[in-house]
Amino acid sequence: MELQILLVMVGIILGLGMVVEVEGRSPVLHEVGGSRFGWRLNVNFSNWAANQHFYVGDWLYFGFDKRIISVLEVNQTNYKNCIEKDYITNITRGGRDVFNLTVARPYYFISGRGYCFRGIKLAINVQDAPLHPTLPPTSSYSLTKTSPNSTLITSHATTTTYYRLFDHFLITIIVIIVSVTTNRSFVN
Repeated sequence: MELQILLVMVGIILGLGMVVEVEGRSPVLHEVGGSRFGWRLNVNFSNWAANQHFYVGDWLYFGFDKRIISVLEVNQTNYKNCIEKDYITNITRGGRDVFNLTVARPYYFISGRGYCFRGIKLAINVQDAPLHPTLPPTSSYSLTKTSPNSTLITSHATTTTYYRLFDHFLITIIVIIVSVTTNRSFVN
């Protein structure tokens, strides 16, 4: 009888502990400048950024000609003055490069080689992700266009709170049934 009570209590505790779990939103891939090759001249990056919401976990996609333009993460002073030395991170790899926004804070990016002075620079403010998911669950990894310049990255692990509650409720019921059934076999 003690084993049954113990198993029932463990099942209830597990069920209750999992009920309070809340899943966050899926990361978004932002095409910088609003297009696949948007890290270029004649783009108003301030206007583009003003129409975006950047959250921890999101990604920036920089598409550009790496022979001409570069992408450097810099501090605020270097951003304002287009100073490329003492950069934080050189993102330039192949001209189709991504950068993960891992911390809620302002980020500053410039192009070296004098292109910052010609307007290729970006300042964004990254916030903590909202607690509630924005899309229903999916069964595999996929990319979904959410606007002309951002893409939602979803995975099989993305689920809404309601599905998690139902799954954990079923697991709790199964644990209770197994514990009761196991205890009956020992009694008989």
